[in-house]
Amino acid sequence: MSARLIKPHEIVERALELSRADGCVVIADEESTANLRWAGNALTTNGVTRGRTLTVVATVAGKQGTASGVVSRAAVTADELEPLVRAAEAAARGAGPAEDAQALVGGVPESPDFADAPAETSSAVFADFAPALGEAFARARAGGRELYGFANHELVSSYVGTSTGLRLRHDQPNGTLELNAKSPDRTRSAWAGRSTRDFKDVDPAALDAELAVRLGWAERRIELPAGRYETLLPPTAVADLLIYQMWSASARDAAEGRTVFSKPGGGTRIGEKLTELPLTLRSDPNEPGLEASPFLLAHSSGDDQSVFDNGLPLSATEWIREGELNRLITSRHTAGLTGLPVSPAIGNVVLDGGEDKSLEEMVANTERGLLLTCLWYIREVDPATLLLTGLTRDGVYLIENGEVSGEVNNFRFNESPVNLLGRAVEAGRTEKTLPREWSDWFTRAAMPALRVPDFNMSSVSQGV
Repeated sequence: MSARLIKPHEIVERALELSRADGCVVIADEESTANLRWAGNALTTNGVTRGRTLTVVATVAGKQGTASGVVSRAAVTADELEPLVRAAEAAARGAGPAEDAQALVGGVPESPDFADAPAETSSAVFADFAPALGEAFARARAGGRELYGFANHELVSSYVGTSTGLRLRHDQPNGTLELNAKSPDRTRSAWAGRSTRDFKDVDPAALDAELAVRLGWAERRIELPAGRYETLLPPTAVADLLIYQMWSASARDAAEGRTVFSKPGGGTRIGEKLTELPLTLRSDPNEPGLEASPFLLAHSSGDDQSVFDNGLPLSATEWIREGELNRLITSRHTAGLTGLPVSPAIGNVVLDGGEDKSLEEMVANTERGLLLTCLWYIREVDPATLLLTGLTRDGVYLIENGEVSGEVNNFRFNESPVNLLGRAVEAGRTEKTLPREWSDWFTRAAMPALRVPDFNMSSVSQGV
């Protein structure tokens, strides 16, 4: 019998029945994707895929403590199921005691749809979007623009079962749209992206109109040297920086003196003011339009998550509260080590508390400064300060007397998002956005634009 013929909840139950370990967690992830790609104002490819990944966590109690073994495999058939379970048990028996060992989570009510078939996406998700995209192609062609890009939609149904009785299920839709407009000679380029759950809230005509304006700005080219400039960071750029900050917010690493959130002399910086702006950085599984799993899904253990915590309920968490560092990421184990509350990572992030100003209004209030489009190739330089470096891309524009006067060259930047929050003097309206650099890993974000008086453009870049 093929894996596709075994229902996800049945394969979870069968794996638990086969387990001879002291404890067992089984996660079945059913994934389906649909995508469109286009170039030069014409669709090029489209496709639909299906897949299943099964993860088995076996725990074995010993005299020195409890060990864990984790094995994940794709497209597991009925005949391959028992060898997978045995492999996880062998991995546990061959490992030393797990530092993060805890009693497996129990006592959570069963998801009412646990035994239902997985949710699946299909090309039907583009039923309204595709015709609208075709109309955008026609407008772009008439306006002397070429549109390139892709739309991707995936639906992952995750089923979690444990030997302690948990039976949980979560469906996670995730859609991304990236659209590039280029001049026919390819000397000018502009980018826009959107995150969506179902493509019903994406307007290709509006995106094309936005890109047409930016290509118009780029008709005048201005060369600027490296230096510190007053800079408007749009929501997508703010998201890329703050997502990396979240990934670096391990409480354990901070308590051990290894990160920007470490307090000189020991401990963490929780309670410290990071910015004078009344900004709150938060995550909430029930955030409208950015809904994420309401329980922990951990396919491996690390400094800020643990496979022993699978199924742990997640709730709204304020990481920064009105400018003050409030929480760092912990598992149950690292919460015990650090004395901090249990605060697992959640699959979305929102920064709010800014003024109700659009990016356009912020531009109008700028005497002279730079307007960015997005960032890319972001890399860490110094974990102690969270200094990041990266490049600007697809349009950096000069603002003079409240209006964009032309496009300038690209830059390499050197900035720490933590330090940047402390220097920001204005935040605009929080909007749902697509982080361009991290869109393969994290898409559910809502951010305001930020005004930074002295953003560090460390060198001129030839990037596009």
